[in-house]
Amino acid sequence: MKKLSILFIALICILTITSFKMHTDVFNVDVEKSVLEWYAEKVGGGHNGIIKLSKGEISNNHGTLSGSFEIDMTTIENKDLSNEGSKAKLEKHLKSTDFFDVEKFPKATFLITAFKGYDTPTIKGATHAVTGMLTIKEKTNEITFDAIVKPDGLKINCEGTAIIDRSKFDVKYGSKTFFKEIGDKMIYDEFKLKFKIVAEKK
Repeated sequence: MKKLSILFIALICILTITSFKMHTDVFNVDVEKSVLEWYAEKVGGGHNGIIKLSKGEISNNHGTLSGSFEIDMTTIENKDLSNEGSKAKLEKHLKSTDFFDVEKFPKATFLITAFKGYDTPTIKGATHAVTGMLTIKEKTNEITFDAIVKPDGLKINCEGTAIIDRSKFDVKYGSKTFFKEIGDKMIYDEFKLKFKIVAEKK
């Protein structure tokens, strides 16, 4: 009987410890408060705009962070052109088969594979190096970027800038990677995606 009692207590302790270790806080991304801004450059100029998240979540397992995000590619919008006709023309072009072909590929995704905390930040204020798998037009590539991550119990705020090479995602238009003799009509392969993510606990 005494051995059974000891075994029972040990089992309760193991289950309690296991349950504690498995507990994960999940934070849903507020797509209305979160912002994605894109910046693209070409020879002699550039454009910028926004694109919206359709959903996402960040998980916190006792300080170990992970997350996944879905981007609505149909929401690509230009912000620097004041002429409505020029603005609409550029947005239509970006959504076309020349660029992101949003009719065929309406969603892009980003899955975090590593959230590494910094002892010494590489940029001012950065708290983490984020690594993950970005999928655009069904092409998946790994990207890494710095981020400022601020968890405060019921909410997680995350901001930073990712540099993305569009040529790796089969976005060919105006790219010197695919058209060597393009000259001054070149659009640079790399574009910036500046983000501010707000996620709230379920």
